[in-house]
Amino acid sequence: MLHAELKKYTLKFKFPAGTSRGVLTEKETWFIILRDETGKTGIGECGLLKGLSIDDRPDYKSKLGQVCKEIKGAQSINPTQWNDYPSIRFGLEMALSDHNSKKERVLFPSDFTNGKNSILINGLVWMGDFDFMQKQITYKIDNGFKCIKLKIGAIDFEKEIELIKLIRNEFSKKDIELRVDANGAFRFQDAIEKLKRLSDFDLHSIEQPIKQGQWEEMAKLCEVTPLPIALDEELIGIFDKKKKEEFLDQINPHYIILKPSLLGGFAASEEWINLAEKREIGWWVTSALESNIGLNAIAQWTYTLGNKMPQGLGTGQLYTNNFTSPLFIHEGRLNYGIDKYWNLNPIISESIN
Repeated sequence: MLHAELKKYTLKFKFPAGTSRGVLTEKETWFIILRDETGKTGIGECGLLKGLSIDDRPDYKSKLGQVCKEIKGAQSINPTQWNDYPSIRFGLEMALSDHNSKKERVLFPSDFTNGKNSILINGLVWMGDFDFMQKQITYKIDNGFKCIKLKIGAIDFEKEIELIKLIRNEFSKKDIELRVDANGAFRFQDAIEKLKRLSDFDLHSIEQPIKQGQWEEMAKLCEVTPLPIALDEELIGIFDKKKKEEFLDQINPHYIILKPSLLGGFAASEEWINLAEKREIGWWVTSALESNIGLNAIAQWTYTLGNKMPQGLGTGQLYTNNFTSPLFIHEGRLNYGIDKYWNLNPIISESIN
């Protein structure tokens, strides 16, 4: 018999993290902690993103409480019954996988969790003024990242072009892979011209050039763009398999980006992957500002998928009060240190670590 606890935690950013939707200084997250009569635990993170997650609703906290009540004494637990709350579904799926694992916090044993292999990741450059972004770029390259992702759309477009040009003047696409993420910042009327300008710099792709929900316009962009388009926000809120197929067939993007917290977890993300591969659409995985607890689960799962492209799994470095974990980054790769330990205080007691 399982008992479920609910814990809230506020993650503090090391610096104001800029996106086209605003500046982030902290992020509230929730943890579902499962415990059985033997004391064995499982922890799942419900990574809600304010203003973006489809389950960002006034009743979110009460729904979490309802989930925990329903778990108590249940003979079986099916995360899919909370489809309308993808971050809760994912948190519960993660907690159950953790509880059922042979070793706590090792949800998907592999050469990654054995410390024998690592995951290639991109180095994320947050929006800010020109100098701030340039310093981040220099830091990422100096620390061995071979793939850099720039969030654009917050400062003047010409300044952003200048930043990209600075990188390309020094590093070819063979040296550094460049991705940009517009987070829906472009207007459809201007998007083609901006995509043409950006394509001059041998970029790998652009994420979400216009706001989500404009299927007809996005399909037109994907058809004529000189720069491959990757979609992530656009996938949010699509749970039905037929709707996913309709989306992929109509828009036909070059890539989709899987964020399990926003899509409903591992199983839901794998359905997207299977549908995309049937249509020869590429994909990669990105975390969505989770703590190291959520990032750990996502990274372990991602490794098992065998995708060799750089993944977006570097956000564990963002916070001043993140949980100590075995995860660490070296030379642009995410690693799992078998000699490193978890410290999950203050959300759970030391006795169950």
